[in-house]
Parts: sequence; C-alpha cells; structure tokens
Amino acid sequence: MEKTVHTNYTSLDDFYREITAKLGTDLESVFPKGLHKDIGHFNVFDIAQTLEKVKATSEMPYNRRKYYKISLIRGKNRAEYADKVIQIRKNALLFATPRVPYHWIPEDPEQSGSFCVFTEDFFMRDKSYTTLEDLPIFQPGNVPLFEIEDKLADEIELLYTKIKNEISSDYIFKYDLIRNYLLELIHYGQKLQPASKLSTSYNASVRVVSLFVELLERQFPIGSSEQRLQLKTAKDYADRLAVHVNYLNKKLKENTGKTTTEIIAERIIQEAKILLKQTRWNVSEIAYALGFEEVAHFSNFFKKKTSMGPLEFRS
Repeated sequence: MEKTVHTNYTSLDDFYREITAKLGTDLESVFPKGLHKDIGHFNVFDIAQTLEKVKATSEMPYNRRKYYKISLIRGKNRAEYADKVIQIRKNALLFATPRVPYHWIPEDPEQSGSFCVFTEDFFMRDKSYTTLEDLPIFQPGNVPLFEIEDKLADEIELLYTKIKNEISSDYIFKYDLIRNYLLELIHYGQKLQPASKLSTSYNASVRVVSLFVELLERQFPIGSSEQRLQLKTAKDYADRLAVHVNYLNKKLKENTGKTTTEIIAERIIQEAKILLKQTRWNVSEIAYALGFEEVAHFSNFFKKKTSMGPLEFRS
C-alpha cells in the first residue's frame, strides 16, 4: 500500500488562500487588478496593515515556497534556517527563494514594513537572464538575509511605496515599471553581499567550480520519498564533468577551501535537516532519498556531522 508523505510546499494559490482566510476577505480584494496571466504574477503587501487586520503574529511557517518573496521587515525578529538561527534587532531585508525554507518568528509586537511576492515568469519577461538564479542574490548556497540600518530601510521603504502606488494605477506599462523597481530591490540586496559573491570570472577553474555547484544543487530539493540522490561521491561528479577527480578536488579546494567530499557532505546534511524538520518521513525514508543503503549508515553519518542523531535533531 502506497504511503502518503507530507511535504510543505507552499504555492501562490496556497498563499492567497491563507491570507484571504486570515484577513476575512475575498481574493479580488488582495489580487492585483488587470494582471494578465501571460506576464506571470506579482503582488505587494503592507506588513503593519496586514497584522492589524489579522490580529496575530507575522510568523512565516518553515517551508519551501514555490514563488519568490522580498521582504523589508522592521522590528525585532528571529529567522530559523535548517542549520542556523539569525537574530534581527531592528530592520531586515529578506530574499526568499523556492530552494531555501525558513521560519520567521517575530519577537516584539511592533512589526512593520512591506513584502512582495512574484513568480520567475513575471521577473524574467524581457530580461537577459536565463533564470533568477543567474543573479548572485538568488544563487544556490546563499542565505540572503541582511540586517540593515534605519537609513537604508527608509530608502527601501520609499521604493515599496512607489511599487504600491504603481500596482493600483491605470498606467498601461505599470508592470514594466514594477519590474524595474523589483530589480532595484534586488540590487540593494546584492550590494549588501560580500564582494566575492559578486565577482565574475570565466577562467577554467571557476567554470569547473560553478558547474560542480550547479550539478550538486540540481539534485535538490528532495520533494518525494521516491526521489533519490544520484550523484553521491566526488568521482560521480568528476565523471559527469569529464575531469579527473583529483583535478576537481584541487580546484574546489583552491576556490572554497573545502574538498569535494566535504562540500557534498555539507549539502546532504543541510537537506537531511530540512527533511527531518519539515516532513513526516521516517528516518529510513530520508536515508534512502539521500542515497544511503542502510539507515544505520545515515544515522552514523548524521551524528558524526552534527553531534546528535536524526531523531534527536527532529525533536
């Protein structure tokens, strides 16, 4: 008998069902007027106004979203990722992608700011990028959350005001203008990243590292207990990239300070933590999905890397 598994993927439809239920309103009141389906989707919300109507916290559940989200959040908060907790004392600029689940927890009642949600189809229209992950802010391996000072938060808040004014306007090219504002928001975030994240080089070693990361990240997220990791060892990746395993290891060590095996192990541990926290799969299902033949091997691997067993981490 087939087992039902639970994965917490939130689509835009789910998002609108949740927010209209909390606000006690209908879809038409929160959905952008005049939005044509052929340009994707975009919407913007005011956090303080939403909270006033909801009369609840702005807690964001720990899950993966099937859309992108950029938030300016003003207030004391805590962000929980699979392998780290980040405390925010005052203002935060948060970039959420479908790849990285997180849990946002307000720590005081004074919360304000704005957030926008959008699909890749909306942003990529008439752009020269292949995907949003061509942009440094959305590239795999990032946790794009930044604590910012009041002055910068004020600048970004003005940009959100422009977006809100435009989305309710009758201007025929308003979505082209909103895309420009959205790109400006992205550039605010990218300027906050370390310079190393933004540097562009096309030498052979950087290409090998980039292709390795792409191959690694392409296997994630694990969305079903029937899905299984295919590339598990340094040799698997070297063979796929048509390079010697020692060459791949040397270039990764030069560019990241870590060996191929260390990077693979870190990414598997990250996914294991996500699956333990946000699914109801048992440990053997998670072990199988992550490429382990025996659950004991997975448990030993997890404990060696985290100093606790899978069930202890889940609890």
